[in-house]
Order: sequence, then structure tokens, then C-alpha cells
Amino acid sequence: VQLQASGGGLVQAGGSLRLSCAASRRTASNNGMGWFRQAPGKEREFVASISWRGGNTLYGDAVKGRFTISRDNAKNTVYLQMSSLMPEDTAVYYCAAGRTATVGAGVQGYAYWGQGTQVTVSS
Repeated sequence: VQLQASGGGLVQAGGSLRLSCAASRRTASNNGMGWFRQAPGKEREFVASISWRGGNTLYGDAVKGRFTISRDNAKNTVYLQMSSLMPEDTAVYYCAAGRTATVGAGVQGYAYWGQGTQVTVSS
């Protein structure tokens, strides 16, 4: 399974971006999916996850109320809508495919990882 993340870029504080993660095959439609991020010198941080049917979502405390995760199983794609962006959101964002239908915040629950897309928020 290959995961291709896209949509990163440079945005001013307060702005919005939408990240996309396309899976190479239908694995994404049977498994939970998640987004993580990693800033320079910091550990990988959980951002959000969504169950395979999309009925259950989970968010990291740092992004609650500002980010929204969604998925389109017909397109094997997961999205992360990011709003009210802050400089501390600057990081490389990674999408990941879970081992089961519902996944949480732990990295051990994910079997496949994308290559990451850079998000930079200027102040």
C-alpha cells in the first residue's frame, strides 16, 4: 500500500489549507486512517484519525476545533481541512493507514505511512 500526501504549502497565520492523502488501493476503505505531524526537533504528534466508515473521528488536543478529518472511500482518499492555522502548526504532516477499522492516537496502530507534506505557517 502506498500513501501519497499532498496539499501542503506556505500560509499565513489564520489561514487554511486542505491536505489530501490518496491510497494506492482499497485498503484505505477498510481501515481507519490518521494524520500525524512532526516539527523539527520534536517527536511525531497525533493530529487526527477517522474510522473506515467515517463515523468515528478523534483529534489531538492541539487541533481540536480547528482541523477536520474526512474521507471519500470511493476515491480512496482522506482529507485534513486545517483552519485558523498558527505558526506552531508548522510541521511535516504524514498520513497513515491503520491496522484495523478504527484507530487512535498511537503510532503502533498504523501499518503504512505516506512520505509527508510540509506545512509552514508564517506569523
